[in-house]
Amino acid sequence: MNRSFLIPLAVLLGWAPGFSCSSGEPARQPDQHLVEAADEPAAKGPGTPDYDSLLNSLVSPPKFTLDSEQMMQFVKLSLHCVDQEYPNKPGTVLASDKEVQPPRVLHPAFFGCFDWHSAVHGHWAMVRVLKKFPKIELNKEIREALDKHLTEANIQVELAYMQQKHHALFERPYGWAWLLRLTAELMTFEDEDAKRWAAVLKPLSTHIATATRGYLEKLSVPVRSGTHQSTAFALTHIQDYAIVAGDQALQEVIKRKSLEFFNGDTNCPTAYEPSGEDFISPCLVEADLMRRILPQGAFVSWLDRFLPPLTALEFAPLLKPVEVKDRKDPRIGHLIGLFLQRAASYNAIAKALPPTDPRQFVFYRLGEIHRDSGLGQMFDSGYGGAHWLASFAIYLLTQSGPY
Repeated sequence: MNRSFLIPLAVLLGWAPGFSCSSGEPARQPDQHLVEAADEPAAKGPGTPDYDSLLNSLVSPPKFTLDSEQMMQFVKLSLHCVDQEYPNKPGTVLASDKEVQPPRVLHPAFFGCFDWHSAVHGHWAMVRVLKKFPKIELNKEIREALDKHLTEANIQVELAYMQQKHHALFERPYGWAWLLRLTAELMTFEDEDAKRWAAVLKPLSTHIATATRGYLEKLSVPVRSGTHQSTAFALTHIQDYAIVAGDQALQEVIKRKSLEFFNGDTNCPTAYEPSGEDFISPCLVEADLMRRILPQGAFVSWLDRFLPPLTALEFAPLLKPVEVKDRKDPRIGHLIGLFLQRAASYNAIAKALPPTDPRQFVFYRLGEIHRDSGLGQMFDSGYGGAHWLASFAIYLLTQSGPY
């Protein structure tokens, strides 16, 4: 693997005042929100959580500006790995000797990046960067890679693979979710190449959307893990796709099952987070899903029941990242991705709250703390992290979410 581009993070992030994304869209300024919050303390009554003191006790990370030069360092990770076939973790069920084939034969579109789902969200990361940074220096190379992989012939092979009965569980639900996120990104990208790639993907995304509806109807209880099987994490991506695609049937089943699974949840067991190989926060990702499902007022009431007060001892495990003792261990290194995922969820939850909610500014600060911890370690994670962490960083830094 060519590591010549893995420059020190201090250079990569280019610390500067403010946080902005040079994409032509107004950028959120969390640090300014925090200053305003300090100027307007909320009135406190007996038993009211002291969020001002909590905010002041949290480390205030340096501010940084995200530009296309810095984003290029992240997308290089995805661009490099989509054609790196080995090492590879197939994750397949074999029906006969004939199915013992190289990854490039079984999955001509998504054979790189160690496993199928990472290849898929590596393609998503490249599309996202093209959309947000159209003048990026790697524009031509990214388009060539997408053209090479997202062909009608390649997607037909991928579809035929998934249509086989013994592959019905392949990449469910995590890989399915990212394939639908990729499709939604292309569908919302006003670009001729993107329209063509979206059309190429449509048979596969339609198959996965249909399979998702059937899966959810059969699911009695959600999977609440902090890894690939998480129901809430998958549904955050699939819900966004369903809205973009205008898939009313999929939207209906997602809303109905989300309410069935999660609307009655209270007192999320924050003391158990994180598990040692998590890259998803079960509590925070559930909140990230429910802010998509519930109106603002209902979401605030639900959040009050679901999370402990941020000043409570029970919330302490979510206040700061844990130590990652071996960044190059592919499973232990999951924790680096957890920090990026937590940061994205914190930002999303904060944005969903009314501006008068004093938790908003604490959530933004926690997002900044976790963001910096994840970014500060991801380039020291070896290929076990490099093959996937760029996607989580790009999702966070470009403020991805509902379209």
